[in-house]
Amino acid sequence: MTESNKISNVGATVNRLVAEASDWISQHFIELIIAGGIGVLIFIILGGVKRLAVRHIRKSDNLTGYRTIISGAIARTSKFFMIMVSAQLVAVYSNAPTEIVRTIGFLFTIAVVLQIAIWVRELVLGFFQHKLSSDPDQHETLQNAMTLIRLLVSAVIFAIAAIVILGNLGVDVTGLIAGLGVGGIAIGLAAQGIFSDLFAALSIIFDKPFKRGETISYDNSSGTIEKIGLKSTRLRAITGEEIIISNTNLLDKEITNLTRLARRRTRFGIGVIYQTKPDDARRIPDILKTIVEANDAVFIRCGFVGFGDSSINFELDFDIMSSDYDTVFNGRHSIGLAILQKFNEEGLEFAYPTQTIFTAAPDGEMILPYPEGGFPVRIQEN
Repeated sequence: MTESNKISNVGATVNRLVAEASDWISQHFIELIIAGGIGVLIFIILGGVKRLAVRHIRKSDNLTGYRTIISGAIARTSKFFMIMVSAQLVAVYSNAPTEIVRTIGFLFTIAVVLQIAIWVRELVLGFFQHKLSSDPDQHETLQNAMTLIRLLVSAVIFAIAAIVILGNLGVDVTGLIAGLGVGGIAIGLAAQGIFSDLFAALSIIFDKPFKRGETISYDNSSGTIEKIGLKSTRLRAITGEEIIISNTNLLDKEITNLTRLARRRTRFGIGVIYQTKPDDARRIPDILKTIVEANDAVFIRCGFVGFGDSSINFELDFDIMSSDYDTVFNGRHSIGLAILQKFNEEGLEFAYPTQTIFTAAPDGEMILPYPEGGFPVRIQEN
């Protein structure tokens, strides 16, 4: 086909469209005016809603509340979307020609899908911002993660939007979806460790098993949380060294949050010598209860638990009503020294490991290896 023929065909098409548009306008003049009025009204309403959302954001002190998040999404409504919504209503109501309806429908589909993608993106990112502001202790961690989160959310949402648009336009997107799937798997496998630690960090932020400044115990270690990063968490051990563990490994272990304890329970094992009189042994639980209550702790239980190799054994359980480790440590210290003082005053002797040696003659008769007037047995201290 020559260039002149192509130009003439385009000209004929344009003339045909102009003729159809003229016939449409002349035949549906009243419907067109009504539809146009409705379209303008819809545009004004959508614009008013957008202005109200923008005004709410400007007046709101809390920029991360749920109402503000929704308002922020509405404020991102584009004029192209509002125009295409109005145009679609006009075209449908006024029985526009097929070519015009098809063209407006094509643009309307693009506008709606892109606008929904923008709204969803703003809502998701607003939710993350809300979590960021609700927990100041995690502000630094989530702020560092926001750049990566924003990139991932935008890529996923707009990739889906592109597929939806192409699908509505009649394009076969099966191969595209398969390609994106394979590419996503490849990227996921290559960055498996990074994404694993990132999602673990987000789990810590949202689930809040612990926060910065709290003391936790995990595996065979314990320490105070100093920083929760995207890759790892840093703790300061009681002995002073810094412990660094990846977020994934940390969440794989059983964690005990010691800071959130309303009380700390302590158990003392106390052994007295076998020479203790039974009546004195019966008084030991009451003596210990008095000592515990005098030091502002809560007595739980105390009693005999068994006969040891060198002692009569008792156990004392008591609670110190504090989550602060220093307070618990000092309380345990005071109670321990008070028990020592009271036992000395009462004449109750603590037991320590001892051995008694008996000697015998070659014929098996017990003999006394000590001089007359000496001790009946020999005591060897371990």
